[in-house]
Amino acid sequence: MTTTTPSRGRRRAPSRIERAAGKAAALQRPRVLLALLLLLALTSVLLLDGYLRAEVGDDQRVRTGAGADDVPDDVLEGGPILTFPGGRATTVSVPDKTIVLTFDDGPDPTWTPQVLEILEKYDVPGTFFVVGSMVARHPDIVRDMVEQGDEVGVHTFTHVDLSYQSESRVTRELEQTQLALAGAAGITTTLFRAPYSSRTDAIDDYSWPVYQQLGEDGYTSVFIDTDSDDWKEPGVSKIVQWATPEDGEGASVLFHDAGGDRSQTIAALPAYIEKMKAKGYTFTTVSGAMEQQQEAAGAVQGGTPPGAAAAGTGRGLQAAHHRATGTTLWEGRALVAAVAVAEWTVPALSAGLVVVGAAVLGRFGLMLVLARRHHRRRNRRRFGWGPPVTRPVSVIVPAYNEKECIANTLRSLARSTHPIEIIVVDDGSTDGTAEIAESLGLPGVRVVRQANAGKPAALNNGVRHARHDIVVMMDGDTVFEPDTVRQLVQPFADPSVGAVAGNAKVGNRRTLIGAWQHIEYVMGFNLDRRMYDLLRCMPTIPGAIGAFRREAVLQAGGMSEDTLAEDTDITIALHRAGWRVVYQEHARAWTEAPGSLKQLWSQRYRWSYGTMQALWKHRGALTDRGPSGRFGRVGLPLVVLFQILTPLFAPLIDVFTAYSMIFIDFRAALLAWLAVLAVQMLCAAYAFRLDGEKYRYLLMMPLQQLAYRQMMYLVLIHSCVTALTGGRLRWQKLKRTGEVGTPAGTA
Repeated sequence: MTTTTPSRGRRRAPSRIERAAGKAAALQRPRVLLALLLLLALTSVLLLDGYLRAEVGDDQRVRTGAGADDVPDDVLEGGPILTFPGGRATTVSVPDKTIVLTFDDGPDPTWTPQVLEILEKYDVPGTFFVVGSMVARHPDIVRDMVEQGDEVGVHTFTHVDLSYQSESRVTRELEQTQLALAGAAGITTTLFRAPYSSRTDAIDDYSWPVYQQLGEDGYTSVFIDTDSDDWKEPGVSKIVQWATPEDGEGASVLFHDAGGDRSQTIAALPAYIEKMKAKGYTFTTVSGAMEQQQEAAGAVQGGTPPGAAAAGTGRGLQAAHHRATGTTLWEGRALVAAVAVAEWTVPALSAGLVVVGAAVLGRFGLMLVLARRHHRRRNRRRFGWGPPVTRPVSVIVPAYNEKECIANTLRSLARSTHPIEIIVVDDGSTDGTAEIAESLGLPGVRVVRQANAGKPAALNNGVRHARHDIVVMMDGDTVFEPDTVRQLVQPFADPSVGAVAGNAKVGNRRTLIGAWQHIEYVMGFNLDRRMYDLLRCMPTIPGAIGAFRREAVLQAGGMSEDTLAEDTDITIALHRAGWRVVYQEHARAWTEAPGSLKQLWSQRYRWSYGTMQALWKHRGALTDRGPSGRFGRVGLPLVVLFQILTPLFAPLIDVFTAYSMIFIDFRAALLAWLAVLAVQMLCAAYAFRLDGEKYRYLLMMPLQQLAYRQMMYLVLIHSCVTALTGGRLRWQKLKRTGEVGTPAGTA
């Protein structure tokens, strides 16, 4: 018998659908762009943080023992201050009985403030050669440094040896440090000290061109006369002894305020200052030493910049400093702000990684324990739902343009060992789906036609036409095994059961993308359903195979059109109404999974978005009492945690793994990733064992983790962006091939 529903107005429907589709597509493009921008922002933050921590780039002297044939002798034998007035290399010595205290590698949040406190206490100025990445991370310390009247010089941005870097790298290292200084303290500086440098006699043929280039750019390169070697931690007395110049000579003295444990430096510094003052020494900055020598030689050239300090006072704007203005100032502030974001974001993400990792491993453990218990309980010899269910049931097949699949679907139902009636609800198909169903001449098949109204409307129409009190719902691209319906309806012997979820399997698993989905179905979906079954909070009965009491469906108001996940929506509604929802592992259905990445994206995008819609719709269960409240306080949090939050933040694991492999410790990161993969393989292998599947598909799992899983993360992020921006998603019909022709999944 064929029932036809009036289709008046069908001609107007395509134009309305086309307009909606065009509008939806126009809205999705910016949301996809926003999701990609979020991913790009996260990647940029991590790269910036790695760069700041010198985990990107070199941090060591790359060559030693080079010759110095190209370096002028008067430079090799000259003082520690190297300038290039008029393009000619000139060195300046520190005046006798004068100390230029210099500190390298800071600022450090622990040690530099203590150094500054000591200098202020003894009214002694210091010259700090700062690392740009540290300046950007601790701008407040540099600000204090400048306000206290100390002098600041450039020590590169990443503490890299510039001797063997390209000219562009040298320029970048200095410019970035100047921007950091501008953003932190509103200044730039003309002082420079190269990492791994010492006295002028250590300049070689590789480093000399660098100093020449910097001299042409207006920099003053600063070396040392005396090295405290405090980084060796030799003890306070040794540090003081090694930092003391001989015979009343002036000296540029090197200490460190960062780069390790500087407690000995902090202890030695007061003793050193007191000792040198007792010997009649005065303390000044690099600029102060240069001014003293110029005055002593009677060759002072030009005036002192406004606000410059007098030699040795350590107060005011130092001669080497210039106020940052214009673009430099704003770019510097932007850099410091970006670093502040990175400094806050990365620790937060690290903490999130710990939480996500614990949640992921906890989920795996919970699934294994509960899945084993579920399997043992349901497969005991004495287990039974009650008296066998033998009465006929109605099977509803909603179909929209399923010409490739409908014949296989109906033929599989015709072989059912359980008495059934088959109701095909043709939802306005334009490809002859209804005609194909009728032409098969199979017994017990009714075709109900309706104007295109969507899958929920088709299912509700089928429920209205059903003659029996149990209805089985399946997709038009799915085939059942002969015993599927009989297995599926047995739990209804328990009067508290309102719905049963079957075991959906991927039929077209011969392709790579099909095999990936096969692993996902067996491991993820079915292990999840076993867990949720025991916890009595299963969130979704799959559209490919599910059975319902007709009474329960009608009590819940039918299949809702409020969401794009009508299967999740009705399942939660049944829980809230007090019905029990269970999983029947022996009721197997073979479905055609998407055959391309584009179609897979469309399907999972709809699933994710629809699930979020359903959870939001039923959020009131959180405060309800009775069965609804139980699901709201147990089921909803678990679904949100395991199906949204954990997958949403799971990319942190992969992002940090890649970050660690590139910038920190490749071997340790690889071992950690392999350990997580091993846990997943263990879960998957157990799931395959429970379902009686062949293990060979697990060989594709590592590649699935590298490619397929990343796509699922992006889909979920895309869905979240759509939900948060108030977007609406339309139903998208997937292209079918009809290759799932038998329960075994062969053509």
